Amino acid sequence: MQVKRVVANVETPDPSRARTFYQDILGLELLMDHGWIQTYGSRAEMTVQLSFAAEGGSMTPVPDLSIEVDNVDEALQLMKDSGFSVEYGPVDEPWGVRRFYVRDPFGKLVNILAHIQGHAIRR
Repeated sequence: MQVKRVVANVETPDPSRARTFYQDILGLELLMDHGWIQTYGSRAEMTVQLSFAAEGGSMTPVPDLSIEVDNVDEALQLMKDSGFSVEYGPVDEPWGVRRFYVRDPFGKLVNILAHIQGHAIRR
């Protein structure tokens, strides 16, 4: 048996509110839309990971989601321009990521991050 996909589900009475945050800013594609459920993602191959944590690192709360992007500062500016609440960062963490925390339209704490060039990634 092999896991083929992992999907995070966020309960909301209005799935369309995800569009600005996840599609317009972060660039995810709307892969499925049945009205009552909208699924955003990428058709490109992605790494699947599940993290279990006692804290979010640097004594921060554990985020609900972590999303790796290619340009943290651009994502930060787009979030601010769209009025989303940045709650931490941006900061270069000692384990080699630049990141910030932001609340999505549903109140979920999202860790937006990029690995710092030249810093080894620990798996």
